[in-house]
This record gives sequence, C-alpha cells and structure tokens, in this order.
Amino acid sequence: MRNIVALGTVGLMLLTGSPAPSASSSFPASASRHTQRYKLRTVVLDAGHGGKDRGCAGVKAREADVSLKLILELGRQIEENMPDVKVVYTRKTDVFVELADRAGIANKHNADLFISIHCNAGPSVAHGTEVWTMGPHKTDANLGVAKRENAVILQEDNYQERYNGFDPHSPQSHILFSLFQSAYMVNSIRFAQKVDQQFRTAVRRPSRGVKQAGFLVLWKTAMPSVLIEAGFLTNPGEERYLNDKSGQSYMASGVYRAFKEYKQELEATTAD
Repeated sequence: MRNIVALGTVGLMLLTGSPAPSASSSFPASASRHTQRYKLRTVVLDAGHGGKDRGCAGVKAREADVSLKLILELGRQIEENMPDVKVVYTRKTDVFVELADRAGIANKHNADLFISIHCNAGPSVAHGTEVWTMGPHKTDANLGVAKRENAVILQEDNYQERYNGFDPHSPQSHILFSLFQSAYMVNSIRFAQKVDQQFRTAVRRPSRGVKQAGFLVLWKTAMPSVLIEAGFLTNPGEERYLNDKSGQSYMASGVYRAFKEYKQELEATTAD
C-alpha cells in the first residue's frame, strides 16, 4: 500500500506524543527520495449518507440523493477527461454505507485522494459552500457540523466498539480523532483550497471558506481527504440550485477543475 504504512505511523506518533512529522511527510515517499515520478492514480468519491440515512432535507431535496448526483457527475467528468485515473465510488446507488467502510474502500484501493460530498443544514438564511479537512475544530459552529455528520454512526451496529469508544456528542472525542490525520493535512488543505477557489470564482457560488473539524469519514482514510458541503438544502435558493441538473454539473465541474490542478501541481512538484 503506497506510502500508507509510513504516513500512518507518523499519525500514530502524533497520538502518542512523539515528534510531529516534517513537511516532507505530506508528500509521497517517492517525492523525498526522487527515485521515481509520483502519479496520482486513484481517487475515491464518496456520496454522503444513503439508504436508511437520508441526511438533511429541504422542501423537496434530500441530502442523500443530491450528494449522490453530485458524486456521479464528478466521477463522469474525471473518467471522461482523465482515463489514466481510476475512479472508485463508495456507493453508486441509494444504499447505506457505514462510515468506517467508506474509509476502508479508500484504503483497500490504495487511493491517492478521498473526496466526500454532502449538503448542509441550518437557518433558512444560511448559505454558502464549505470545504472541510480533518483537524481540530476551532469554533463551536465547526464542531456542530462535525457532530451532525458523525451522528450517522448511531445507526450502525456496535459503533462504540468499532470506533474505539468514540462518542459523537463529545468534543474530546472529536479532538482526539482529528489528530490522526495530521500526516496528510498539508495536501488535504492544498486540495481544499483549490476546491474553494473554484467555487468562488469559476462556479460563482457564495463560500464560507476552508475549515477543519473531526469528521469520522475522514479520520480513517490513509491519504489526503476532504469533505465538501455543497450548500444548504434548508436555504430555498440553494436547494433549487443543488437539486437542478445544471447546478449539479457546475458544482461537479468546479471540483473536477480543482482535482485536475491539484494532480498536475503535485506530479510536477514530485518530478525528478
């Protein structure tokens, strides 16, 4: 499994109080040795919620349905324009997939990047995209988003044993688990910033920025990973946009362009 053992060890060192990883740990091992050129070969696309877990809702749209449509459109664009990249989906239909299994799919396929798409909920006036990476939450609002997305584990069997006693309502649990992904934080933020820039400029959507919090779906992924909140289904205007096929195509194209730029930049940086 490319680079996962080394970087996973660094993550565990952080949890045990050992020295933090150097900046070079955010790149593939091949980049630091310059023995071969790194290629981004596999991306895992994750549509949030599904099946018995419908997620948040607007008047007509449900998060599980909208996130799936966005992911399928993103995958189509990558597959059509980048035949050298393998696209793996955590789900392609309306089924329930446990959070640990989503990360497990990414790890099993030695993924180079994990992209999870969701929709947000809040007051009817709340609006804008958010791009999240794993990290310590800095505000109560950030923690609230993570708690809402992580609460899905309550629908899973034996979740306390499977997630090492994780309590989705506990701030301490979110802080602890956010440390595990530190080895991949640099490239996670790099990609997240590119997605946010595309949303702001090319897609012209209101943005709430790049943020960090302890998302379980990102915690166990042994690669750079982001969670995208595409907009608020509880906002009538954003619900209409996200539930429309053309709006979904525009949103997916923004993520695709960010992915293309990230891939080109990373491969150029690690070239001999």
